[in-house]
Amino acid sequence: MAFGLINIPVKVYSASEDRGLDFRMLDKHGHCPVSYARICRKTNKEIPYEDIVKGYEYQKGDYVILTDTDFEKAAPKKTKMIDVVSFIDEDEVSNEFIERPYYIEPDKKAEKAYVLLREALKRSKKVALAKWVLRNQEHVALLRPQKDALMLIQLRYASELRSPKDLKLPGKATFSKRELDMALMLIEQLQSHWNAEEYKDTYTEDLKKLIERKAKGKTVRVQDEKEPAPTDMRDLMEALRKSLDTHRKERVAA
Repeated sequence: MAFGLINIPVKVYSASEDRGLDFRMLDKHGHCPVSYARICRKTNKEIPYEDIVKGYEYQKGDYVILTDTDFEKAAPKKTKMIDVVSFIDEDEVSNEFIERPYYIEPDKKAEKAYVLLREALKRSKKVALAKWVLRNQEHVALLRPQKDALMLIQLRYASELRSPKDLKLPGKATFSKRELDMALMLIEQLQSHWNAEEYKDTYTEDLKKLIERKAKGKTVRVQDEKEPAPTDMRDLMEALRKSLDTHRKERVAA
């Protein structure tokens, strides 16, 4: 990791993990596992993984073959460096650009420089804007302190974001001042503070329980739940009033 003329040897670790369940594709009739095969389109024969190379089709039917060494030769420094290019206010980057977090761990011999950068970021209330290469693609990222760690937040490029211009989005709508006041009251009553520990993946947990019941041969009965009916916009005021009343009663009961 390069910070000015300071080079800090580091290791990068993913700071997130996929909580989803792994499912195998099975034959519907015999329940035997289905494998994915890499088939040559000319010979219809399966190709062993070790015999597969990466090719770029520069014109129809003609490929340039690239090896791992070729990717490193394209920009040797970039493939091994997290290069800090500037420092910005964190709120300058809007949420749609945030993609994935990583932890940065320093080499034992570079701990002083690591801590220096971490504390300097805390004092300045700034984040570092950096460039780095992962899986043969250059990325832009934010480097910010997270307690004792430096966290690298991978960002999306502007070109990767889709524009909402083709969506049929309302520009204006007619509503009364009273309806707006009621909506603001509801927001005020429902306001709280973010606590990550309060939120769990309840869907995956319910799915695990269902799998356990089916594995034991138990019949799974699910009560049909109707989708909520869309609110009649003519009764929006009444829906807001009921929402406020319901929340007040819940707060009293709690």
